[in-house]
Amino acid sequence: MNNYKKHPFIPAIQKTSTLVLLSGLSLLCFLISINSKTIDISPVYNSKVNAAQLMDKALQVLKDSRMEEGVFIDIENDPNETGLVGSPFSLITTDEGDLDAKLTTLDPNFSAAIVELMSQINLKNNDTIAVLMTGSMPGANIAVLTACKALGIIPITISSVGASQWGANQVDFTWLDMESILIENDLIPRRSIAASIGGRNDMGRLLSPAGREIITENIEKYELPLILKNRLAENIDDRMRKFSEYYPIENYKAIVNIGGGVASLGTSFNLKLLPPGIVKRVDINDIGRPGGIEGVFSKFIKMNIPGLHILNIQALTQQFRMPFAPIPTPEIGVGVLYADERYNLIISALSLFLVSSSVLAVGLHSRNKIKEHLTQHEPDSLL
Repeated sequence: MNNYKKHPFIPAIQKTSTLVLLSGLSLLCFLISINSKTIDISPVYNSKVNAAQLMDKALQVLKDSRMEEGVFIDIENDPNETGLVGSPFSLITTDEGDLDAKLTTLDPNFSAAIVELMSQINLKNNDTIAVLMTGSMPGANIAVLTACKALGIIPITISSVGASQWGANQVDFTWLDMESILIENDLIPRRSIAASIGGRNDMGRLLSPAGREIITENIEKYELPLILKNRLAENIDDRMRKFSEYYPIENYKAIVNIGGGVASLGTSFNLKLLPPGIVKRVDINDIGRPGGIEGVFSKFIKMNIPGLHILNIQALTQQFRMPFAPIPTPEIGVGVLYADERYNLIISALSLFLVSSSVLAVGLHSRNKIKEHLTQHEPDSLL
């Protein structure tokens, strides 16, 4: 009895030494886990870097062209000094625009994001795709075309020249002017096969007669077929005809829409519900609206041709964990778009198992000792 008073029974789980050891083991396992990381390099890393470098060169060539013309760069609205941010108003401005979205697409890494989207729908070398462009986001246009060049994809493009605020809305530097310079420098695969005025109804509604004339003359300058019928639906049908003249529609591997051109998207579904990025037939079916006019993008999608929708830029950058309207322009090849650093799940699982097993083992051992002690009726036990 006296011996028990001097050395009372204490289960292992209540001993300070045991708790210290368990705490130390837990801390050690925690430190090992947080310092055990794996780097998952994108399987299309090289293509992403190539595309981004191509776009970087394309942006520089276009900037140099503007500088040669003595154009002033508005650093407040063009903080990265690309020289490709348009003005708030001009004769060919069709609508309001989001400046931050335009700035984001002028990051060369945006071309790497397009490569990622294209790889997700399994586009590969020599695939032919249909591309719908407007003048509103020249950065996104360049990103798509340089991504095509990096991957060896053949884009068949139809453009509308009118542009929203901050886009390619300078009367002396339209999207077709940019496209021509990039073709001359072998930075994009192909020029547009046809063009329209753009804007409301795809026919320049709300533009002045002078603005519409500037656009039609710009299209004539590059000897492109002008898409200008009597109604929006006819302009859409003409686009489909032109795409089919180059390649059977069912043989296109994808369709890419850049911006919110009405001939591209039509009025047959709620545009606000159309997700950016990859679009499939079910995405269109779920947001259909009766009585609307079906656009080119929707017509392709309903033929089970996968689509890429490049709009709602902030949501798209969140998808790829890219910065929105970054200042300065991020370095090429750096970030989760190229390589994703993750915790090593195997090490973390083993650490959790070791700590849990140790606690469980101590608990079971203590339980058995307590049970054994109680059966011996030790009155001085400390439970």
